[in-house]
Amino acid sequence: MEKNILVYNNRTGIAEKMAPLLIGEGLSVLVAADLDHLHTILERSDIHLMLVDVELKDKGWDRGIEMIAGLRAKSAIPLIVVSAQSAETAKIMALEAGADDYVTADCNPLELLARIKSQLRRYTQLVNMCANIDRIYRVDDLVIDDTQRKVTVEGKSVRLTPIEYKILRFLVQQRGKVFSNSQIYENIWHMQAI
Repeated sequence: MEKNILVYNNRTGIAEKMAPLLIGEGLSVLVAADLDHLHTILERSDIHLMLVDVELKDKGWDRGIEMIAGLRAKSAIPLIVVSAQSAETAKIMALEAGADDYVTADCNPLELLARIKSQLRRYTQLVNMCANIDRIYRVDDLVIDDTQRKVTVEGKSVRLTPIEYKILRFLVQQRGKVFSNSQIYENIWHMQAI
């Protein structure tokens, strides 16, 4: 799946500088013209990482820090600040506001690419880990790990046939409900019971 990189406030020309490298890595680059456009893109597109500048036109970098805090409050998407602003205070405030990384615009494009790939890798692992947590079912001492198709009771592995596993998982997912043999059959085999 192609990953989308959103660039906002392209004052440093980072989109033009990085686009060939990002495209070469199979990444897509979207550029937001203004703050409204940024929010529209975030609502309509699946964005995997943002590159932003803390300096917002004539408003100074303190407004950019507010923008980063606002973006972070709405999203956990990795956010890297790429700015001509090299003041230590700006870097610290951006990181405290929620930026994941901060580089100056004159950095080596290959270093920035490595930082982007690192953030994407970490974000993808986190998303996958969260998705897998939803696939672990617990009832008292019984644990069903649906990603590994393992069942344990009091920490001891239990061997089940594939059909036994499906029946147990179905009953745990629907715990508290009572099912007839026919209903279990229909849910496991996806066929009408005779």
